[in-house]
Amino acid sequence: MHLINVEAFLRREELIRERKQVDRRIRILEFRDDETTPYAILSHRWSEQEVHYDEMTELAKMKMDEQDEVRRRLGYQKILGCCKQAKGDGYGWLWIDTCCIDKRSSAELSEAINSMYRWYENSRVCYTYLHDVPGTAFPVESDKRTYPNSNGWPEWFSRGWTLQEMIAPNDVRFFNKDWHHIGDKKTLAAILSSITRVPQHVLTNGLSGNRPCVAQIMSWAAGRMTSRVEDRAYSLLGLLDVNMPMLYGEGKKAFHRLQLEIIRMSNDQSIFAWDSIGRNGWTGSILADDPSFFRHCDTMELMDPDEFIDSLKNHISEEALHSVEEDRFGIFPVTNRGIQIWMLLRPYVEFRSVFEAWLPCRYRPFSPPVSIKLASWKSNYYRYATSLWLKVSGDRTLQFRQLYLRYQDMLHHETTFEIDDSAITKNGITYCGTYPETRGNTVTLNATNPLCVKVYSDSQVNCHFAVGFGQCFGQDWIHFTYKKPSNIIFGKCSWEDYAKEEYNKMLARGPEHARSMAKARSRGERYDRVCIMQTHILGSTWTVQTSCFMWESSRKCGVRIEAFQCPVSCNVPDEWIGFNVEGTNGPNRDMRGLMIASGLNQYELLVDGVLMEFSLAPDGVKLGDYGHFTDSKDFHREGNIFSDFNFPVPVLEFTSNIQYNPTGFIENKGFLHKPLLSLSLPRNDYFNRLLTLFSTQLINRYLITRVIQYPKWDTNSFSTTEPLCTIEKPLVWHRNEHTDPPSVRESGRINGI
Repeated sequence: MHLINVEAFLRREELIRERKQVDRRIRILEFRDDETTPYAILSHRWSEQEVHYDEMTELAKMKMDEQDEVRRRLGYQKILGCCKQAKGDGYGWLWIDTCCIDKRSSAELSEAINSMYRWYENSRVCYTYLHDVPGTAFPVESDKRTYPNSNGWPEWFSRGWTLQEMIAPNDVRFFNKDWHHIGDKKTLAAILSSITRVPQHVLTNGLSGNRPCVAQIMSWAAGRMTSRVEDRAYSLLGLLDVNMPMLYGEGKKAFHRLQLEIIRMSNDQSIFAWDSIGRNGWTGSILADDPSFFRHCDTMELMDPDEFIDSLKNHISEEALHSVEEDRFGIFPVTNRGIQIWMLLRPYVEFRSVFEAWLPCRYRPFSPPVSIKLASWKSNYYRYATSLWLKVSGDRTLQFRQLYLRYQDMLHHETTFEIDDSAITKNGITYCGTYPETRGNTVTLNATNPLCVKVYSDSQVNCHFAVGFGQCFGQDWIHFTYKKPSNIIFGKCSWEDYAKEEYNKMLARGPEHARSMAKARSRGERYDRVCIMQTHILGSTWTVQTSCFMWESSRKCGVRIEAFQCPVSCNVPDEWIGFNVEGTNGPNRDMRGLMIASGLNQYELLVDGVLMEFSLAPDGVKLGDYGHFTDSKDFHREGNIFSDFNFPVPVLEFTSNIQYNPTGFIENKGFLHKPLLSLSLPRNDYFNRLLTLFSTQLINRYLITRVIQYPKWDTNSFSTTEPLCTIEKPLVWHRNEHTDPPSVRESGRINGI
């Protein structure tokens, strides 16, 4: 380590002050061994006027005006005062972090940070300079008027690096801004403990004896700040007896690396006992992002494995109890999949994806073991945060299970839901409000705001229902729920109370809702995916249908909420169902115009450069024909929307740039001749409104949306033609497939628009 030669520094300062010649060969900083050299060390709050390594070594070579500028700095005056104190106490060597580390060398900086705790521990005396204390007595009461930015105490107590500088040295002496001695660590141990939450025995005896658990040590740094995010981790290396390389620029990953290093060398499971600090609905890494997550762990202690098992044996079956081996608790390697660990888990009632996991540590003597919430997702377990009190399953249900705790950061992003609920309000259902409150029908969610609930009511059947829009594991989700009329006295239960109740329930079940949505949204190779869920409200004639699709390019999700009447006895699947659709990747796309693919297409053609799939057209098929598929997968025509309904025929779209796609097949043809005729239904707002108009009559009917007549390949002539078509179901025509709706013929005609 580089140490200041106290005598050389004071002699140089005297010569410069007297404007005398300074011998430039005098070495102010010299490399010495910290184990054998008696030296003093400084602990202080950095300012913007510090003196650095190169300025300290090159001061004698500077011009006079440059020398005076450096010597006027508060940082230089601090060094001068510290050297005078060290000389008066009989110390010839002094270490100060601002000027004894050549920070231009990354290797030297990394070595200094990894060695700093030892350097403070090996010092003969540590001078703690409180630059903002003017009085001649150590402050014994919080004074937020004098120290408004550091919780009522001198700034030194709010900084990250000064924590180890208080604990590591045996002899810590406090000085005010004028370098008057105002106390020492051992005589002030009680007041220092109340300020810092560090136990008195640690202040008086250090960490070499009864070493606290990892979580408790982390808690001491919870309220402390550093100028750089990475230093919140690096300043704890010595306290936690860890060494690791410095990577400034990695941000909060430094604290994640620190925890992984601790896990690799320790079996202290209190490192998982942090709190998410109000991040309700949050899911993510098993590692904490910051020391502040351990704020509540200042009294935490580890439990002996036998004591831990004994405290839980009434909740473990005899068979599981025999399988619990002591050494399993002490082994949890870090793998690329996650932290492999054995844990005692208990599922929550009605929450299949959320578990309570017990840790062999406790908040205070004789208290029960600490438990944390975990959520399973894709064979891994993540930390999960919810303020809702969850009911665990009955006694003797703890499972001793090997699992992988995910430590890698999850991808958290914003998702915006564009909601169209106009069809609900038109049917006499009332929109009540949104919790948390938002304006309009656009909801944006992220990691800190993972859920929004919209509430509606139907006064005719005395019923509230809610639609939740959430995000969990980076997966957006939607969930519908309702309050049964038998459980509510309409008018006495406010929609706000109902919204808050459902908000907490949906947060707790976020992992399940995300899993259901992800399963339905799994997509094929060529199609986008629309998800639809229908829920029949018991005791009423209403079925609510929620449809959604994602615009991948903008992270926006289009949602349409509808309500239609069906028999009270109708049975609909209360789960998300995914459908292949065409052309959702435009944020201005109208959901009414989306088409669900029939899944029976056999041929692939490039139409205006876009790959599309076609089927051989049934005999006599025309554009606009509608119908259904028989059990033998044949299309059965029921009518034509242009001839059966009284409205003007819209302008059709003509396409001529059609090419054969070699990856598909059309019998034995190697190419496709220029089509004689190619027509498709328009995709515009006018036609989309027509689709909506027919939605109540043409439930679950399919529609001929494209027809191509092309010359059939014949070795003798091109006189014959063969039609291809696209058969799709408009999204707005999809309703409950389990009901038997009246036919179009029975419903009569619809007036044109």
